[in-house]
Amino acid sequence: MKVKPLHSFHIPVMGLAYTIDSPIRVAQYGLASTLSVMDDELIERMNKFYCEKFELPYFEITKKIEDFRAKRITAYLNTLDTIVKRKFDTLKKDLLKSKQNVEEYIEMLPTVSDIRKQLQTYIDDKISVENLKNILDTYLIPGDIDVNIMTKVDREQFDKKEPLPSIFNDAHAALRGFNNSTLHSSVVLSAGMNPKLFSYFEEFDAFYPQHDQPLAKKIILKVSDYRSALIQGSFLAKKGLWVSEYRIESGLNCGGHAFATDGFLLGVILEEFKDKREELIVTTHELMVKALAQKGKYIPEQPLSLKITAQGGVGTAAEHQFLLEHYQVDSVGWGSPFLLVPEATSVDPATRQLLANAKEEDLYLSHVSPLGIPFNNIKGTTNDVYKADRIAKNKAGSSCPRKYLALNKTHDNEGICTASRKYQTIEIEALKQKKSEMSVEDYQFKYQSITEKACLCIGLANASFLENNLQIKGEAQGVVICPGPNIAYFSKEVSLKQMMQHIYGRNNVIDATHRPHFFIKELRMYLDHFKEEKRQIKADTPGIQRKKLDKTKANLEAGIDYYHTLFENDQTYFTATKTDILNELTEIKIALSHA
Repeated sequence: MKVKPLHSFHIPVMGLAYTIDSPIRVAQYGLASTLSVMDDELIERMNKFYCEKFELPYFEITKKIEDFRAKRITAYLNTLDTIVKRKFDTLKKDLLKSKQNVEEYIEMLPTVSDIRKQLQTYIDDKISVENLKNILDTYLIPGDIDVNIMTKVDREQFDKKEPLPSIFNDAHAALRGFNNSTLHSSVVLSAGMNPKLFSYFEEFDAFYPQHDQPLAKKIILKVSDYRSALIQGSFLAKKGLWVSEYRIESGLNCGGHAFATDGFLLGVILEEFKDKREELIVTTHELMVKALAQKGKYIPEQPLSLKITAQGGVGTAAEHQFLLEHYQVDSVGWGSPFLLVPEATSVDPATRQLLANAKEEDLYLSHVSPLGIPFNNIKGTTNDVYKADRIAKNKAGSSCPRKYLALNKTHDNEGICTASRKYQTIEIEALKQKKSEMSVEDYQFKYQSITEKACLCIGLANASFLENNLQIKGEAQGVVICPGPNIAYFSKEVSLKQMMQHIYGRNNVIDATHRPHFFIKELRMYLDHFKEEKRQIKADTPGIQRKKLDKTKANLEAGIDYYHTLFENDQTYFTATKTDILNELTEIKIALSHA
């Protein structure tokens, strides 16, 4: 019998460290979470830490070992798998020991839930302990331990200046590490298509369907619109590979890197997925069947299961339920709010307090990422302090010990990170040579654009070291954290139980008196984004960019009209705030017309 997930939400990947051990913290309760497998240095240290904590055998994997990156990832994922299974077994035993434990567990489940109803019959003395055990064995499952691979972070590896085969690239090695693990879960691919990496999936049998068995390992694509999903899903299907989930994320109202669409708003995108879900299934299934036939592999008679999920700025039970019911998504991603849940995420106390105190004006879209992609940021991080101090001492840039983002080949064929001291020193010297030809303002702007890049490899990993009192080696980088704008409305640490009850509508952990609807918040962000894009238009800007801007404006106008109809017809979810929402939409439409 196929068992449904216990929960209607998941915890997406956050940074390098923030969800690095979330499965150990929450998977036993049936909660799915995703960790990054980019930083094998962090992974190796976390493996040692948890092996010692849970008295498991630990074997150090040094850089001298062949294929060390993949082997480190495999070892840590196996450790997570072992610990989660142990904690899950302990939870089931605890539930059999007392009704109080069962009552406390029920409080963490969705209000409308088959398992909740069945457990309640035990509380009401209607079934025996033996029947309770059967219920637990049948319906309780641990949450998935999913891994995230950012497809763009696929740095080449070299041996004495000679490039190694692409299978040793960073993302390729991470995929191999996941494949070789004992996990039966998914790899989440984000940041767009990487044809070489996507093709590498063909090497692993675990991603192909087998007779009368679920997929051993699955693929999840994080996408920003339907077209992207269809293109990437079809590319993989033509190789005989199935995408089990399309994880739709808001282009701007999210944490981490922001991938703005051409004015396509989240609600409009979700509507298209809702309308074309069957088309997506049929199209990719037919392509997959042809590819499997050519490869002589097992062909499933029916399409495999496919989930549509959504995330980006969701903050209330009403918004959560609205996505589940109106757009028929299978799960909702709750990210940034969980940064204030110590039981769920790895954040040092000082950074957690910074998040709790954050207001709307403290959160902004920055250009600190060496990838050149807008990056959500918060004012007042320790990384800002250390970075400013180095700039003041004319030592701009990081020592770059990890080199995961050493992807720029302007000055070195092996690649340099734009946040590194080596890169910034070269660029600053070149800029100084042209200083006499530039205005003071132009020079300062270009100087800042060079020096504002932050060392994400270290900054996004340090929180785990600080929280667990592990030594931080090398040059001080402080902490970088990349919450979504939604964190401004969550102002205190809360327990895992409190947050889950908030999501399911039995509690409210938001103290803010005004929190905009998450669709409206994203829309305002797109309005600001459009104004900034238009501000940068100059006389010599190519016509194709001008047309792109016109297209963005037209899409935003169409999105506003769609939202107006959506909220005008709503009789269930947002009736108390409907008038305010409709007024805001009118106000934004006027502002856009004058932009």
